[in-house]
Amino acid sequence: MGLMDAGLPMKSLFCGVTCALDSTGAITLDPTAKQEKEARAVLTFAISSMERQVLMCTSKGTCSVEELQQCIAAAQRASGAIFQFYRDSVRRKYSKT
Repeated sequence: MGLMDAGLPMKSLFCGVTCALDSTGAITLDPTAKQEKEARAVLTFAISSMERQVLMCTSKGTCSVEELQQCIAAAQRASGAIFQFYRDSVRRKYSKT
């Protein structure tokens, strides 16, 4: 949001979403430090606002290809709420002027 607020030209916005996989394979979005420590895998994605494409992924731990795909899908869905927050924040900022 800092880049957007500074007025830098960008092709699209992006956001970060972290997923933690526990021992049963359950996905936790935006995990706490304790949940990350107890997780078998922690994946962080950078998601583009254009078509919700994955720009980057980092991982710690191990997961199957299917679990990776499930985490990507969960991160892409969660990014919708983050981009809506961006829109609401900008709308509030510029409606006060």
